[in-house]
Amino acid sequence: MIVDCALYREGRRTEPSRDFSAALREARSAADAFLWIGLHEPTEEEFGQITQDFGLHPLAVEDALRAHQRPKLEIYTGSLFLVLKPVAYEGDDGGLVTGEVMVFVGDSFVLTVRHGRASPLGAVRTRLEEDPGVLRHGPSAVMYAVADAVVDHYLDVAAALHTDLDELEAGVFATNSRVGADTASRIYEFKRRALEFRRATMPLADPVTRLTGAGVPFVHKDALLFFRDVADHLSRVNEQVESIDRLLTDILSAYLAQMGVRQNDDMRKISAWAAMFAVPTAIAGVYGMNFDHMPELHWVWSYPAVILLMLTVCVVLFRVFKRRGWL
Repeated sequence: MIVDCALYREGRRTEPSRDFSAALREARSAADAFLWIGLHEPTEEEFGQITQDFGLHPLAVEDALRAHQRPKLEIYTGSLFLVLKPVAYEGDDGGLVTGEVMVFVGDSFVLTVRHGRASPLGAVRTRLEEDPGVLRHGPSAVMYAVADAVVDHYLDVAAALHTDLDELEAGVFATNSRVGADTASRIYEFKRRALEFRRATMPLADPVTRLTGAGVPFVHKDALLFFRDVADHLSRVNEQVESIDRLLTDILSAYLAQMGVRQNDDMRKISAWAAMFAVPTAIAGVYGMNFDHMPELHWVWSYPAVILLMLTVCVVLFRVFKRRGWL
């Protein structure tokens, strides 16, 4: 469906013709005008008319309709195609929500297609319309603003992930905590989120770097400096993603080491108790053989003496194991 459609003259919004072909001709008839159409998960039929009017490449149209694309930058005859993956982090309950934004930039037009819930396009359009000076730079300004909003939100997501990761680390390393299977599931769930975040940020480095250099069609030379700022922010994000991944690996290794230590402690406790129970069992087993020639069987105090011997040995073993930290 078409979310919004506007014609911008000198950075000021005007309502275009309902006919996309006429609106595009109107935009191209003036040097300071361009058309910006925003769509949300369009069907093939809805996108077909726009494809014909704007002369979009069939491969780019297929990517825009099917989604599930990696961040990339493609140059086609008559248009520039940029794929971005905005990310929203909703904490432990909601997890990581990933969307997709496709930006077509051509001669006097911008076409944005979004999939999913995580999208900054509405806020970007509102902010740009409040600053006509930026919109005067044409379609390049829109592409920059969308990329900048997506990457800046990456920084917020990375900060939120770091906060939750610090809490997870504190829980694993707390001296009075009892780590268990739920801790392992939390760590692996966090690693899955970090991997999903990495898939959105890492592949975007190459397209943004290309946009910072000269020679990319439909990108104004004055926009190169702004794309360098986006590239700098993205570099910071990718560094934080790397640090999150390394820290998760360290936390997982520490958790597994803790589980090994606890298992060793449990085995020592089981061995100590088994040793203490083995002594009376062995003594009782000897006297359970019912031999005839055992003089102590006829003593008056033989039964209490054997019981006392069992208790004495068990107490001695208990004190020895306790002193060594096995119990």
